[in-house]
Amino acid sequence: MKTILSTVTFVALSTAAYAGGHASGDAEAGESEFRACKSCHMIQNAEGEDIVRGGRTGPNLWGVVGRTAGSYEDFRYSSAMEDAGEAGLVWDEETFVAYVQDPTGYLREYLDDSSARGKMSYKVRNEEDAINIWAYLASVSPEPEMKEGEATEETN
Repeated sequence: MKTILSTVTFVALSTAAYAGGHASGDAEAGESEFRACKSCHMIQNAEGEDIVRGGRTGPNLWGVVGRTAGSYEDFRYSSAMEDAGEAGLVWDEETFVAYVQDPTGYLREYLDDSSARGKMSYKVRNEEDAINIWAYLASVSPEPEMKEGEATEETN
């Protein structure tokens, strides 16, 4: 029994995406869950190639790992999302998971503004699904650009 449990644990850990240390979920499960997201969001790389063809109601999620909220060029964000980015909101696993489970509620809390509203109306109901979607996005995105003075996990 101990060997089976160790094998299951190893397989679970090895299949979980840990894209550059930016995700703890299961990217494969996240890819499946992303189907609900692609009605509004696409993933298109820097060369303009579609990784996931999707809608354009929401911003392109290529490179969302480490991106300042409300900063994808050529997308019209809500003023609340732009304000959150200006206030320092950067997408990492924790912020993404909290946001996609209650977008407007998250922005209201982050900005301490009860009138703040985001454009995203869809809510990911399950935290594990949100974590897995993040893992998938991290697995298909480039490493975030390091800002001057930041250290990587390897140097910490």
